[in-house]
Amino acid sequence: MLIIVTGVSGTGKTTIGKGLSNHFNLPFFDADNFHPPENIEKMSNGFPLDDKDRLPWLQALANQLKESEKSSGAVLACSALKQSYRDILQVNDQVKWIHLEGDRDLIWERMLARKNHYMKASMLDSQIATWEEPDFGLKLSIANAPEKMIEEAIAYIHK
Repeated sequence: MLIIVTGVSGTGKTTIGKGLSNHFNLPFFDADNFHPPENIEKMSNGFPLDDKDRLPWLQALANQLKESEKSSGAVLACSALKQSYRDILQVNDQVKWIHLEGDRDLIWERMLARKNHYMKASMLDSQIATWEEPDFGLKLSIANAPEKMIEEAIAYIHK
């Protein structure tokens, strides 16, 4: 089973992804940990990534998903802002997609509260501008409590 939790930075992908990972007893991968040093440096300096920056990162994530598919599967937390990025991550037709969506001001507040994260809150607007709303998978509102969101996602995955 492969589950991908998407959304702009600050929506709670890691929290929801880890909750699903625990429930389904699957390894959890945070896409942030797959960025090459150049991408992290660029974002740390407040510059958004472009498609050229993202391509090797997305390919590494797809490779991890394919490798995980050989065993029990995995849960991946990844922004996957554009459909073209999701196409790369769609390594089979069984991938379960969970998309986290919410109000910009709520996301902004969450990002400002984060400590020691290279993704600067000032970059939120560029992520929102890049976000292409998917027309598949489960869409969850981040206005809900994480526990409720995880419950909804579990019910969706069990369908």
